[in-house]
Amino acid sequence: MKELNKGNPELLIELVNVQMPYGKYKGTFICNIPEYYLVWYKQKGFPKGKLGMLLETMLEIKINGLEYLLTPLKKR
Repeated sequence: MKELNKGNPELLIELVNVQMPYGKYKGTFICNIPEYYLVWYKQKGFPKGKLGMLLETMLEIKINGLEYLLTPLKKR
């Protein structure tokens, strides 16, 4: 969450453009992964590296009701 706290707009852009590379939601954009799955991942332990940081950030956005921040960034 460090990058989000710094106001990193590139991070928000990645959330709407990066797809989950494996698992139940393979091919789904990170921003579209359901909250319950992100909570499950948190309990299991987020993966290391950038993917884990993106998943953790998306969970925080969903928990805090901030998904509206991503709406203007989504491609139509």
